[in-house]
Amino acid sequence: MILADKIIMLRKKNGWSQEQLAGELGVSRQSVSKWESGMSIPDLDKIIKMSGLFNVSTDFLLKDELEQESASETEWIDEAEGRIIDVEEANRYMDLVRSLSGKMAAAIALLILSPIPLVLMGVLAENGIIADEDRAGGIGMTGLLILVIIGVVMLIQYGMRLSQYDYLEKETIILSYGVDGVVGRRKQEHEPHFRTAIAAGVGLCIAGVMPIMIAKGLGLDDFVAGCMVCILLVLVAAGVYFIVGACMLQGSFQRLLQEGDYTPEEKKLSQSIGYFSGIYWCLMTAAYLGYSFWSNRWDRSWIIWPVAGVLFAALYTAVKAAAKKRLNAK
Repeated sequence: MILADKIIMLRKKNGWSQEQLAGELGVSRQSVSKWESGMSIPDLDKIIKMSGLFNVSTDFLLKDELEQESASETEWIDEAEGRIIDVEEANRYMDLVRSLSGKMAAAIALLILSPIPLVLMGVLAENGIIADEDRAGGIGMTGLLILVIIGVVMLIQYGMRLSQYDYLEKETIILSYGVDGVVGRRKQEHEPHFRTAIAAGVGLCIAGVMPIMIAKGLGLDDFVAGCMVCILLVLVAAGVYFIVGACMLQGSFQRLLQEGDYTPEEKKLSQSIGYFSGIYWCLMTAAYLGYSFWSNRWDRSWIIWPVAGVLFAALYTAVKAAAKKRLNAK
């Protein structure tokens, strides 16, 4: 149990409100609220006052977490110097990711939806609903570029706001006392939403294939088939929206706790192969745009992305294994 939970437990045990506890300690109610939410940690003199007020020892308030944290910090300091992260900085980062995760997910969804205007205009032109094919193509391409521009601008804008925390992916960090407990609690609270969002996102992406299968199976005309492609893109965009938003939040907790892909060892490994992802996706984007403009088959070129995703996983695993072997040899 972290200090924030102990304060809540002792306050409620005495039947006090946050205002009453704040009055006893000579602080504002907002200060008590921040202590209990883990957004800040009380000063030592306030901890001593609470010890006497609740008739408990300071060891009860601090000792369990303090011993664990002290051992952890000693281990880190012995192994390598790292940037110290206090509870305020950790909360600022997690709050920023929470506020931007949905917006960045929406930006990526817009990029997935961008071919829809061109597909619709192409279908309308092929079926004679719009007589001028060049005009239809121009309108469709304009719509595609508008969606792409909006999505890219959003990604750049929000990515720049997060860039101040790039060190969490590259540097070894040391969490101040109580930070791991605060981050761990927020991660635990996010777990049900994370599982639900991933399940919903994967389900929508898989369901996106169904309209195409239905159109092929029933032998529907080109107009309906084109509409089915648009439905596929909408379902995939919705699925990606859920997945990206949930993974961004989960990633923020893992970066602070240095878990999963963000352990010190993984950070060193990522630095040695960081070039791979950038080069790969630049090549895939060039291939997508080159094929789409050359063939003018935007209704089919989207298949490059799922194939590229599967291929990336395989290639990245191979490159990562080779880099890990090279680092271990050193």
